[in-house]
Amino acid sequence: MANLLHDSLLGKQANNPAPFLHLPEGGRISYAEFAKRAAQFAQALRDKGIRTGDRVAIQVQKSPDALALIFGCIQAGVIFLPLNTGYTADEVSYFVENSGARLLVCDPNTRDSLTPVAQAAGAMISDLGTGGDLTNAAAACSGDFATEPRAGDDIAAFLYTSGTTGRSKGAMLSQNNLLSNALMLVDHWHFTSEDVLLHALPIFHTHGLFVATNVLLAAGASMVFFPKLDADALIDHMPNATSLMGVPTFYTRLLDNPRFDQALCAKMRLFISGSAPLLAETHRQFQARSGHRILERYGMTETNMNTSNPYTGNRRAGTVGLPLPGVEIKVCDSAGQELPRGEIGVLEVRGPNVFQGYWQMPEKTAEELRPDGFFITGDLAQQGEDGYVTIVGRNKDLIISGGYNIYPKEIETLLDDQPGVLESAVIGVPHPDFGESPVGILVAQKGEAPDLSAIETAIAGSLARFKHPKRLILVDELPRNTMGKVQKALLRQDYADLFLPITG
Repeated sequence: MANLLHDSLLGKQANNPAPFLHLPEGGRISYAEFAKRAAQFAQALRDKGIRTGDRVAIQVQKSPDALALIFGCIQAGVIFLPLNTGYTADEVSYFVENSGARLLVCDPNTRDSLTPVAQAAGAMISDLGTGGDLTNAAAACSGDFATEPRAGDDIAAFLYTSGTTGRSKGAMLSQNNLLSNALMLVDHWHFTSEDVLLHALPIFHTHGLFVATNVLLAAGASMVFFPKLDADALIDHMPNATSLMGVPTFYTRLLDNPRFDQALCAKMRLFISGSAPLLAETHRQFQARSGHRILERYGMTETNMNTSNPYTGNRRAGTVGLPLPGVEIKVCDSAGQELPRGEIGVLEVRGPNVFQGYWQMPEKTAEELRPDGFFITGDLAQQGEDGYVTIVGRNKDLIISGGYNIYPKEIETLLDDQPGVLESAVIGVPHPDFGESPVGILVAQKGEAPDLSAIETAIAGSLARFKHPKRLILVDELPRNTMGKVQKALLRQDYADLFLPITG
């Protein structure tokens, strides 16, 4: 039996002398060199007693070796957990204990703080980097490793959700979940071996690991592998690149840089944005500056990519495009009944990309993954007659005021169009009369001072009275997670007492 994911991505490139990683400071790593390094890590894991199906938690800074370790896990049939480098020791402790990881891999400078975490969970600990024991162990291996057989239904990775409404859940992603999505996206986005991707995303997240990296491997293309987002570095390498995958922050940073213009993008064929909504104004400004229209798509930890604006055709600002080939979607009411086109409801998706369930959480799996294979995303969406999907918000962000449903996106769209407003977030805040009421949190454009009274008057004519924000508040910036998503849960915490009576 073959190892489906390894053989279809890295295995077939094992003798390819073409470049896989271009390093921003110069130099390159060929496919053959990277495949050998991954095999060395596979052997190093085996030498530590890690066996097929064991879990390995990885919290390390982005580097070629970090990526090689992940593909070493795949080759060895080991389930890997890529963890956000911003997680604290307490947070890492939960992931290691919950997953039953046998090994925690960290950076040398975090080993001391994470050693007690590993010990408490009964796991080993190793570090990756200069002088790291796992780095040294891999370097001593020959790179001649017999790939562990794994079938399409075998689990390849656990990706833990952000846990904003409770404990994080370990989404179990199979080999076929990851491979099917990568192969489909290569075709849908027209990637070939001639492509050079600017890769400045983290590799602990679906976007940077399972979309960007797997797509490039499947196409036999190469990428400039940046340790983190640096707009100047992106611009330095853009004349020799063909594509960029990023979050909205990437595009606003490029627009803020005076060096970014149409001439710089002469060889670029595709700019893709995801992981957080892209403002329509960013779409417009980017097209005016670069001559390119950003392609926006939509995915989740549990499903990889579900929809995409077309490569050839109408890339519509404010939408996440059409269902991808092989992916079914439907918009449903709270009872799971499909709604007519144009109505707002909860988006459900089904396809080979949809995960296998949550690790050790059968009840939660049953709540969100229907017996017929449809996954309840929790995203509120609207699908037009032409099939284009618009994400309205998260179900948990729905505001119910005086018994009426209010969708924040509708109000945010109006607020974002007001003079001097860069962006907005509308949240529901507890209210003694209405249960909760909408509040608009605004960020000003650079050098502007929005007139809040004028904005209240301007939007009043476009909204039913019950949708009017009870308060507009100006802030310097909105709280975001690593991938650029606005953290409305934090805003709701910050303003929870806004309308409550003062006692004392």
